[in-house]
Amino acid sequence: MWKCPTCGREFQNTNQNHFCGSLKTIDDYISSQPETVRPLLQQVRECIRTAAPDAKEKISWQMPTFWQGENLIHFAAFRNHLGIYPGDLTGSPFTERLVNLQTTKGTIQFPYNKPVDFDLIADITRWRVRCAGAKH
Repeated sequence: MWKCPTCGREFQNTNQNHFCGSLKTIDDYISSQPETVRPLLQQVRECIRTAAPDAKEKISWQMPTFWQGENLIHFAAFRNHLGIYPGDLTGSPFTERLVNLQTTKGTIQFPYNKPVDFDLIADITRWRVRCAGAKH
């Protein structure tokens, strides 16, 4: 176990990349990221905000989150990619559009060295709004 000398949190990996401190807003999150990815994070935020205009912004799991009756979608910056977390995509209508991206059940990775598909992010966000609305 490795213990961060700044915040005291313990991790499996030595020098684990993490955020020390408490994030209260998406602005806090974006400003804490490297200057090179801040414009991209703002673009993702605006894309999601446009696709889900009634959603509330918050921080959940130390990530920017849009909430509308439930967590709709999260996003986060990593060393080599932007992560989008819309929840379980099993059975979603996006399977074919995701084939060239690294994915897991609820994660999509957009590498920084390729253009980000903002239309896909917007479509997934609108789909999540419809799914959330159907539950409530």
